[in-house]
Formats: sequence, structure tokens, C-alpha cells
Amino acid sequence: MVPNMKAKYTADVAPALMKKFQYKSTMQIPTIDKVVVNVGCGKEANGNAKVIESVVRDIAAITGQKPVVTHAKKSVANFKLREGMPVGVKVTLRHDRMWEFLDRLFNVALPRVRDFRGINGDAFDGRGNYALGLKEQLIFPEISYDQIDKVRGMDIVICTTAQTDEEAKELLTLMGAPFEK
Repeated sequence: MVPNMKAKYTADVAPALMKKFQYKSTMQIPTIDKVVVNVGCGKEANGNAKVIESVVRDIAAITGQKPVVTHAKKSVANFKLREGMPVGVKVTLRHDRMWEFLDRLFNVALPRVRDFRGINGDAFDGRGNYALGLKEQLIFPEISYDQIDKVRGMDIVICTTAQTDEEAKELLTLMGAPFEK
């Protein structure tokens, strides 16, 4: 069973990009390489192991994949942070899980944001990757309001094989990313 988003890419998006940017080879057509979902807990994870557990549970439910706990690389006295302490969780999605997550993000989760006018079209890094910050995990239908202990945000980075931001923006627009007008 091919994910809807992947079928849309192969049927509609790739030929449209080939035509617009006049690529000589089909290997030049940009595609989405991976999606990284990251939640930083910071100070609150310092003395409380339950915080990391609840974040791991939430991200696993949202992405369908077990996240990796990230640890501090350096000690920072001002933040009461020691090297090796857990500070957040991250997940790297590829292949079918990535396509299904993007489908849910663009078509289900983002439209549930209050006063949603679209995502910022300027958040590209210069090499064709797009970063998006969400303020709460409640916009995903997998998370119920009763089960969470605290509203947390997350960072979502969509890595593409595009060479320029223009190509990446066109790819994401054709994929259904709701950029603001």
C-alpha cells in the first residue's frame, strides 16, 4: 500500500517540477529526503524523569516511531545543566512513515491550529530545507487533551534534495503545504 502523499508526488508533483525547472534527468527532480521532529524539554526535564517519558509517549503517538532521547553535550552552570542530562527527544522519519506524517501534518494537524492563515514561506535555510515550529502538540488527532501533563511545542524540519529554496518551496507547495498567501 503506497501512502497517498507518495503517490501524489510520483504522479503529479515530479512531472510538474520537471517541466517547470527544465531538468535534463529525472534524478535532478527534488524530493523529500527526511523529516526530523524535535521536542526540547530544557530545565523541566532536569529533576523529573516523568517529563521525558510523557514527551516520548506523545511523539511516539504522533509519528508512529520510537523517539531517541537527546542528552546535553556540555555542562552549563547558569541553566543548572550537567553534561549527559536528558534535554529532549527527536525522531527522524524516512520513507513511508515520513510520507504519512507529512500527509497528516498538512491535511489534518495544521488546519486545526487556531486562527490558521498558513505557514511562513520564508523559513528555508538556503539549501532547500524547511523548518517549522509548532506551539502545541494538541493539534495532532492522536493526542487527547486528557492524557497530556503540559502543552509543549515541537520543531519539524523537512529536509529535501532541492538545491535552492525556490525549488524546495515549489516542491512543498505542490505537495500541499499550506503556505500563507
